[in-house]
Amino acid sequence: MQQRIAEAAERLGYQPNPMARGLKGGPSGLVGMLVADIRNPFSVAVMHGVEQACRAQGLSLMVCNTDNDPVLERQHLALLTSYRIEGLIVNAAGRHSEPLAELASDGLPLVLLDRSLEGIAADEVGLDNNLAIDMALDHLTEQGYRRVLFVTELPTRASSRQTRVARFESECPERQLAGKVLSLDLDDTTCLDHELSAFLDTPDGHPAAILCGNGQVTLAVTRALQARRIPLGDTGLMGIDELDWCQLVTPGVTTLAQPTDAIGQAAVEQLRDRQAQPIAPAPRHLRFTPQLIPRGSTRREQSASTTDETSP
Repeated sequence: MQQRIAEAAERLGYQPNPMARGLKGGPSGLVGMLVADIRNPFSVAVMHGVEQACRAQGLSLMVCNTDNDPVLERQHLALLTSYRIEGLIVNAAGRHSEPLAELASDGLPLVLLDRSLEGIAADEVGLDNNLAIDMALDHLTEQGYRRVLFVTELPTRASSRQTRVARFESECPERQLAGKVLSLDLDDTTCLDHELSAFLDTPDGHPAAILCGNGQVTLAVTRALQARRIPLGDTGLMGIDELDWCQLVTPGVTTLAQPTDAIGQAAVEQLRDRQAQPIAPAPRHLRFTPQLIPRGSTRREQSASTTDETSP
């Protein structure tokens, strides 16, 4: 009988349905992932690491994008729990979430990616943001820059952004840097252009650099500098998050690359550890070290020599 069933399954191309199996009360083999903004390059890169880790452990991944909408978040969470997911990985917008708090209190294994959430005691996996800012400022200082503008998206809802801003403001005086923070809505290009002009047109004679808080900010600032025909290197440019195009823009954009695959895989491992422990330990916070990828956008000498060679 077993042989006949196996032959029939092979002939018909039968595949087990983990959702149906979960509805019958058994392990579903499903992991849910809630993403605040799927357009964010960081979210996509980490998602790849999560999917790889799930596949290696025989799990299936269900991804839901909330678009920072609390109504969508509630709907997606209801959908995920209806399929009896075995764990949930959350890259949240940063606001308090009653539905997430309820799931965590009910014992669903939960891991927060990159950002903390007030009122939710859960494992966290993400970048060591303090170390990232220290590495960025050390690099810019070594390259001779003395004024630094830190451009970030509005930090009010994201704990990682708040941490980076606080570290930047505390560490600039330690390195004798003149630091300034620009928090903005990336859709407001007029504000970005105005603030960049005010920063770059200050004639104090000190070399200036711009540090970008994430990949989306790096793209917006690069576009603004190109529109002003400002040579990179003479004016420094550095971004947190490595993107494919950063090495293509002449003379290349210096970045701090996050180990997104490792972060995603660690999130899945945290979920599996939680499932294996009937008595949950205290929340654990895993912080990863970024990789400095220096390029021409923070090499002042290269910029000066390039300008000299191309001058008529």
